[in-house]
Amino acid sequence: MTVLIDAPLVERSGRRWSHLASDRSFDELHAFARAVGLPEQGFDRDHYDVPEHRYEQMVAAGARPVRSRELVAALYAAGLRRR
Repeated sequence: MTVLIDAPLVERSGRRWSHLASDRSFDELHAFARAVGLPEQGFDRDHYDVPEHRYEQMVAAGARPVRSRELVAALYAAGLRRR
């Protein structure tokens, strides 16, 4: 299982957000999200939006920190990128 998370750099609605994605499958991503209690409505086409205050929790649960470019490249390589 490889779930990736980028740093919380995107600002929206007065918060900073990270993106959580899988480099393998949406099933893997959704299973991880359920295990850590992310709400389904946080899923946005090919990733979950994660508020900054939950970033460390995602890493502690096994998400691998990567740069945003790496996360997007992994989505493309796995054929999971959706526009």
